[in-house]
Amino acid sequence: MKNQLAIHHHQGSYSDRWIAYCEERGIVYKVVDCFASDIIQQLPDTSGLLWHWTLNDSREQLIARQVLFALEAIGVPVFPNSATCWHYNDKIGQKYLLEAIGAPLVPTHVFYGLADALSWIERASFPKVFKLSKGAGSANVCLIRSAEEARRLAKQAMNKGFSPVPGYMQDVQKRFRIARKRGDLLGALRRMPAVLAKIPQNSYRAGRESGYVYFQDFIPSNDFDTRITVIGNRAFGYTRNVRPGDFRASGSGDINYDVSRINMQCVRTAFEVVQKIGSQSLAFDFVSDENRRPLILEVSYCYNSEAVYACQGYWDEQLNWHQGHMWPEDAILTDLIGKSRDANLQTNSEPEVKGELTGR
Repeated sequence: MKNQLAIHHHQGSYSDRWIAYCEERGIVYKVVDCFASDIIQQLPDTSGLLWHWTLNDSREQLIARQVLFALEAIGVPVFPNSATCWHYNDKIGQKYLLEAIGAPLVPTHVFYGLADALSWIERASFPKVFKLSKGAGSANVCLIRSAEEARRLAKQAMNKGFSPVPGYMQDVQKRFRIARKRGDLLGALRRMPAVLAKIPQNSYRAGRESGYVYFQDFIPSNDFDTRITVIGNRAFGYTRNVRPGDFRASGSGDINYDVSRINMQCVRTAFEVVQKIGSQSLAFDFVSDENRRPLILEVSYCYNSEAVYACQGYWDEQLNWHQGHMWPEDAILTDLIGKSRDANLQTNSEPEVKGELTGR
């Protein structure tokens, strides 16, 4: 059938809500398998493709960009488009992109030769933050307190490298920490066997991160970071408290929705970056320097949709406040429909904004 939205469905992804929204609103759609060899031939008349691909599936990392960018090249609206996701799970790519557009990135230093890295380390002040280009939720992130420690990591990076996939204990601790904050320990226990079973396979497919070393300046005196999620002309915001005895807020699960904690310059900067690069949606992690100037740590097109929905409302591009809860998946879908080439595929309203926090 012509004029259908195509949705790649994976349970637990944004596609759950996309499908529910289409069913509720009578929007014509079909579920497709983007891993099919003939996926391009299946979509000659589609009005758009939605695929929430993530770093949790190595197959998606292998082909998602190629499928989406191929469709984008022939004028098919897709989410995420190239401007939204080419730099996903690629902190090195984000460094160059944000530097190119003059965004306020935390000073970031990347080296591709051991001699260059060691030379810089001798001149650098510490502490610094070491990261791998891949990984989320503060995985593969550590505070380096001395030149000796930095030299050791640089030598390993230029030789055997590092696995970008968190180990068993690191993954378990993170999941239980977040589940405890959400009051979902029993659910986390039930999911754990399936999660742990995937770690060896994901690690094997992901390979090793080597041939580069990545450092960011450490920005002290931040008790929390600020997460701003932009979807089209909407910006949702909350803060995340730093873990006790740690320097990291990402992955803590300790979220505060008090908007008075948010520096509005974070919102302005997030809108400016999205507009400059043409992204459909991005989540930004900000910290503040000693002058309260927001600095971007990293960006991602993937984020926790329930955390965004729990926001009290959102700002538009003129920084007007709109009270109420909105599922980010609804905003993504309606934005894609609005850009569809086919006038027959329409929805009559903005995604619903709810005054009270309710479940899916």
